[in-house]
Amino acid sequence: MVPEQRWFEDFVLGERFVLPSRTMTDALFAAFQLASGDNHPVHYDVEYCRAHGMPGMLAHGYQILIQTAAGAGLFPHLVERSLKGFLDQSSRFLHPVFAGDTLYAALTVDELSPNRTTGVVGLASTVHNQRGVLVMEGRQRYLLRRRPAQS
Repeated sequence: MVPEQRWFEDFVLGERFVLPSRTMTDALFAAFQLASGDNHPVHYDVEYCRAHGMPGMLAHGYQILIQTAAGAGLFPHLVERSLKGFLDQSSRFLHPVFAGDTLYAALTVDELSPNRTTGVVGLASTVHNQRGVLVMEGRQRYLLRRRPAQS
């Protein structure tokens, strides 16, 4: 089901990897709060949020960021033999996300920096909500092996 193994030189600028959509349910909020240990009531207490002018529970920034995990899509399966490492990640949170919002994440190749035996593939990450509003943007960078010489 997974296409052929890919190496650094097989990627092209602008190539896009769409990740599965996800609705931010109360259960996901509870699971994230448990896993993160973040006990601020803005992330789990609906009445606290309403008292502070919000329509519902506010998603933690990292809860939005994890929607761009490359492992949720096809990318890691394409680079099983060529991946050397996950180098870095950055993100900006542009709009609040509340319980009940549905998120749509995508990764787009925006950097191809070759080295002698490896190369860096940069992926611009975006997350939009169900209204098409960009709620997060960022970048991820991966170190991949170049295609091995044919013997």
